[in-house]
Amino acid sequence: MTGAMSTEFGVYVHWPFCAAKCPYCDFNSHVRHGGVDQAEFAVAYETEIAHMAALSPNRTVKSVFFGGGTPSLMEPQTVATILDAIARHWHLSNQVEISLEANPSSVEAGRFKDYRSAGVNRVSLGVQALNDRDLKFLGRLHDVKEARKAVELARKIFPRLSFDMIYARPDQTIGDWTKELESAIDLAADHLSLYQLTIERETPFWNLRKAGKLTPPDSEQAAQLFEVTQEITSARGIPAYEISNHAVSGSECRHNMLYWRNGDYAGIGPGAHGRLTTNVGKHATATQKHPETWMQLVKRQGHGIVENEVLTREAVGDEFLLMQARLREGFDPQEFSSLTGQVLNNKRINDLIDHNMVEWLDSGYLRVTSEGWLVLDAVIADLAA
Repeated sequence: MTGAMSTEFGVYVHWPFCAAKCPYCDFNSHVRHGGVDQAEFAVAYETEIAHMAALSPNRTVKSVFFGGGTPSLMEPQTVATILDAIARHWHLSNQVEISLEANPSSVEAGRFKDYRSAGVNRVSLGVQALNDRDLKFLGRLHDVKEARKAVELARKIFPRLSFDMIYARPDQTIGDWTKELESAIDLAADHLSLYQLTIERETPFWNLRKAGKLTPPDSEQAAQLFEVTQEITSARGIPAYEISNHAVSGSECRHNMLYWRNGDYAGIGPGAHGRLTTNVGKHATATQKHPETWMQLVKRQGHGIVENEVLTREAVGDEFLLMQARLREGFDPQEFSSLTGQVLNNKRINDLIDHNMVEWLDSGYLRVTSEGWLVLDAVIADLAA
């Protein structure tokens, strides 16, 4: 397969360390009570960036995203070192978005100012709830007072701000969530990420549910909470642009949009995934998850890549649908055809339209409706069949 070079390019930097592991989290995150040698890790990040730049040279970086783990546990100098390395090996767009995830419990004014000086211009705060009981249930290390203080501080320092909330929590009523969501919108600047609680395998919450000690809302209750979320955010001028992300027009997360629009991105750090287009096709890369093992790999071979697969046209098409069906803007069936050599089945599309699962837009794009979002996996499976 010959790959057409994507014009959109970003860099994802994974910082895998946390102060504590949340009971719902299945991300690649690790607690190191003895501390982390950040200077040594910074050198490894620089080395892997150089390798990724050799694989995908001469790119213009539109976005950089520090995710984790808890990137706000990084020393500002570590962030600056990584950003300097990215700027040395690629060209930074004049409008580059540089995001960093932060926990309210690891926030202080001096640290935020130093991140800003390093180049970070967007922060995403893991608020997750606006009542102390549920924050404790979710294993968070901050309380509501700290969360509000962190949001206020971030708004003063960074040009752009987002924060996350988790809903569909056990025993959460529509009235409870409505009140909490209204408070979140009052507090938010221009972007909110609103995720339903999912119980992932091999997490403490998974074990609690198996033992009958945790009962999340059933599918009908979850659907009602989702619908209320769409109604309230739309009414307040911060509608969904993606199934779980809401923004004032123009304030969408550029890095995540790059993912959802099937752009290229280099995945840097332990457990980071990437998508890089070359003259032989689109590569799916993944690095070693265990931080210290990753660092030894980087020292030995110049990178921590343990998976590097050229995707088939079918796999590219599957990813296209999985990502772009999440977007309110919809997707272009012609682009799907050019990527895969296949044409979507009009009979299936019309059947989905009859059931109000998808709709045609004036732009010629096909869009999954809000009702379709509730059963998105089934809609995608129908489109891909």
